[in-house]
Amino acid sequence: MQGKLIILVFCVVFGTATNAQPFTHADTIRGTITPERSWWDLNFYDLNITPSIKEETLTGSNTIYFTALMPGKVLQIDLQTPMKITKAVYQKKNITVKQDGNAWYLQLPKIIAKGKKESVTVFYTGKPKRAKNAPWDGGLIWTKDKQKRPWVNTACQELGASVWWPTKDHQYDEVDSMRFTVNIPDTLVSASNGVLRSVKKDGKGKASYEWFIGNPINNYAVAMNIGKYVHFSDTLMGEKGVLALDYYVLDYNLEKAKAQFTQVKPMLHAFEYWFGPYPFYSDGYKLVESEHLGMEHQGATAYGNHYRNGYLGTDLSGSGWGLKWDFIIIHESGHDWFGNNITSKDIADMWIHESFTNYSETLYTGFYWGEYAADEYNRGTRRGIRNDKPIIGNYNVNTPGSGDMYPKGGNMLHMIRKTIANDEKFRMILRGLNKIFYHKTVTTKQVEDYISKESGIDFSKVFDQYLRDTRIPELRYMASVQNGTVQFKLKWGNCVPGFNLPLRIKTTAKGNTVMVYPNDREYIAVDTRLPESEMELKNVIDPAVYVTTARMDVEN
Repeated sequence: MQGKLIILVFCVVFGTATNAQPFTHADTIRGTITPERSWWDLNFYDLNITPSIKEETLTGSNTIYFTALMPGKVLQIDLQTPMKITKAVYQKKNITVKQDGNAWYLQLPKIIAKGKKESVTVFYTGKPKRAKNAPWDGGLIWTKDKQKRPWVNTACQELGASVWWPTKDHQYDEVDSMRFTVNIPDTLVSASNGVLRSVKKDGKGKASYEWFIGNPINNYAVAMNIGKYVHFSDTLMGEKGVLALDYYVLDYNLEKAKAQFTQVKPMLHAFEYWFGPYPFYSDGYKLVESEHLGMEHQGATAYGNHYRNGYLGTDLSGSGWGLKWDFIIIHESGHDWFGNNITSKDIADMWIHESFTNYSETLYTGFYWGEYAADEYNRGTRRGIRNDKPIIGNYNVNTPGSGDMYPKGGNMLHMIRKTIANDEKFRMILRGLNKIFYHKTVTTKQVEDYISKESGIDFSKVFDQYLRDTRIPELRYMASVQNGTVQFKLKWGNCVPGFNLPLRIKTTAKGNTVMVYPNDREYIAVDTRLPESEMELKNVIDPAVYVTTARMDVEN
């Protein structure tokens, strides 16, 4: 694809830019760690749901187990209209529930003391928002497969899990574990996160599937999938032992799935090498066929790429390397490390999920096809960069930043890797992130500080430039010939104050290089042994560096 069509594809994949918008009271309640959220810590969900596929409604309950971090009496539970909480029960007695839009405040009859463990059960019903264009415009996907049989999926990352079940719907607090029971017609199959504990059939046409998720999980990653699924399985000998691999696909796609999903084991080997052990061994790894393209549902990745390599058969990088592998298997599985294992506390920091996972595509390509392929793939993704707004979004209003968090963020990480110039150290940084922040929610500052500390290079201005600014740094240079060889003078421009990205410059025709340290205050001189024909700076800096160059007549 060329020109406008390429830009359109990236807008669809990575989200469409929006102009600055006023934020509402509802946005603040949704995106803030409110007093009614902050005093208690999630321990366990016991979610039980009965869908009515014909009516496209849900009825169910969620028992929420929690620990008081400080004395408190009112709990904020989120459930998006037109869904309704019908009652809440504490110690076998109904309690008062007050509604403010999508927030529901449960009034406990007494103050819960710090350190006390308690539970409350919320009953609810309603017709949840129907997804218009999942997974981007999310909600419930009520559809039929090619044989006109019911097929139901969920996808709700930015929208929030409260679109279909009552939950503490903020990324900062992940439940430690949960049980999820789905009650459906016994002619269909439920596929969800975690381990299938039991299937109970009542002999009257109903079946109850009980899933148990034994690891911390973010609300949006909990998935309900219902359809005419068939199941096949495998195992992987991984870094932590035997990892269960389970696949749920529509029955008529079984043979296609068995062929396409052979990519899973190579992917897991590559990612365990770079990122460390798969983070959810006890729950296993799963792919579940979905009507929509895909989503990083922890340990139960939604797969809708139609058993084709690339992104629906196309290469988003334009390099050709993206057709060597299945985009959804690689990208969405990368989220099990960045997004599911390491989760941003605020969705404004969603780059932590998407930039690293975008870069997982480059790492995977390089793992199997080498450095040249990785460089070409990474550089090719730049055609999706729009520089429309900062990658980091607005805090406390449940709003992510620019879709540039995918390709621009991936290019930033590639530059950081090239600057470190030690792949083993870079690998230990990636593995260290997944170890230090194992099953945790984090802030941008924590990630930035860790990378700078472990690399021994202060990347703070690099992060400011690429995450918080829309400008492409300009490497301004003057070139002259001294004693038959080229001398450059370099300075950063069009950048944040103090921008100081180090650069590796080719200094000889044979490819010898030297690391130089331009700044934004004054020109620095770089002597080379290059001939006069090599006076174009863009030809002697690493093309992996996402910057522009400008030759200057005078120093400015």
